[in-house]
Amino acid sequence: MTSTQTTVIAARPPRSLRDAWVALAGLSAVFLFEMLDNSILNVALPTIGRELHASTTALQWVTGAYAVVFGGLMLAFGAIADRFGRRRIMLVGLVLLGLASLATAFVTNVEQLIAVRAAMGVAAAMTTPGSLALSFRLFEDDDLRVRATTLISTVGLVGLAVGPTAGGFMLAIAPWQVLLLVNVPIAVLAIIGVRLGIGADVAAELHRDPIDVAGALLGTTAIVLALVAPTLFVNEGAGSWAPWATTAAALVGAVLFYLRERSATYPLLDPKLVAHPLVSSGLAFKAAAGLATAGLGYLVTLQLQLDWGWSPALAAIGMLPQVVVLVAGGALIGPFVRRAGLGRAAWISAAAVVFGLAVYGSLSRFGYVWVAVALVLVAAGMRVVGVVAGVNVLRGLPKNRTTIGAALTDTATEVTSGAGIAITGTLLAVLFTGPITTPDWTARQTTEFHQAVTTAALTLTALAAALVAYGIVRTRVSSS
Repeated sequence: MTSTQTTVIAARPPRSLRDAWVALAGLSAVFLFEMLDNSILNVALPTIGRELHASTTALQWVTGAYAVVFGGLMLAFGAIADRFGRRRIMLVGLVLLGLASLATAFVTNVEQLIAVRAAMGVAAAMTTPGSLALSFRLFEDDDLRVRATTLISTVGLVGLAVGPTAGGFMLAIAPWQVLLLVNVPIAVLAIIGVRLGIGADVAAELHRDPIDVAGALLGTTAIVLALVAPTLFVNEGAGSWAPWATTAAALVGAVLFYLRERSATYPLLDPKLVAHPLVSSGLAFKAAAGLATAGLGYLVTLQLQLDWGWSPALAAIGMLPQVVVLVAGGALIGPFVRRAGLGRAAWISAAAVVFGLAVYGSLSRFGYVWVAVALVLVAAGMRVVGVVAGVNVLRGLPKNRTTIGAALTDTATEVTSGAGIAITGTLLAVLFTGPITTPDWTARQTTEFHQAVTTAALTLTALAAALVAYGIVRTRVSSS
């Protein structure tokens, strides 16, 4: 009798975050790795370049290899996890993360480091979507789902905020390899939390459809090309054929992927599921936020340092309003969502992102106060939409498709973030005469920069607004 009662109790979903603290600690560690990894590594790039005698291009691939592999493989691993077990795939990915991080201690040249970073990208693709999918599955109540996702994202954002500073202090007393070895204890903590706090995968919540290999290859190729294209636009300029050819190839790949998924008996990503109002609206809001946030961050950095002549340290202080809102704003998400509802909270927060970008494009040249207002609005909107839109996407999917849904939201953010930087960089290259890093701009160059910033910001505002408008229309369909 006792055994039966224990089984029943264990099968019940947690009724509070405290009941699931072990699982949430493990899942928070997974998201901490994603947020902390690149931010802390960027601090060490100059040191890595000197010690490994790496070229500028090679250093770009130290971070780029991770981003491209991570973004390119998320959909494929999301589909695999929904077939063979979310917990199982996450644990395998965490083991790979720990081993790849340990391998950093033995790196002797930049090529080996790039290979290690690519392996860590594979690990991230296996684990990151699962953090949202598993936290969603832990609870049956939407309020608890929002609170759990908020908690996990807050831990990650704290890592993102303190990572560069902590990395800088660490470099003063230790070799750069230590920065990546930090991932080892994070992986161990995540493994313990996931193994002890999350039950084994339930067969009823998985599916056994054959893997769509052709769809996986087409989807991965299209995403990889879409992620590589922005770097080519920034590095080689809009006058080069390479970024345009890569963009065209990415579009062709996306079309072929869509056609394949429409016709496949067992598609990797069923277009009918993506067309669900909750799913399509959530993806539109996430895409708008990714587009606006990446473009704004890129423009503000250039404006503070190149136009206004702020030092890197002062520019970092200038970004503090965004950091404070991202980290501290988590406490407001729950009350706001309870008051507005999941649907309204999603579109209101996405609209705040667009409004913040419009403020920056229209008024930033009149002083820092407008830059700060834009940073606060965009950060507040992104903080809410990052949680709510992701939850809505999973609410609109069957239980056996939640991991690929989480992967889809992350992929939408990755691709549109790259697009935001590409659009911004291309417009700056077209409208600004001469190298933008040249000191002591002429009056004409300053005017060109202001025009380019306004044009780029308002272009992104229009694109993001179109995505939000589409999302609002889909939200109304879901509520009708």
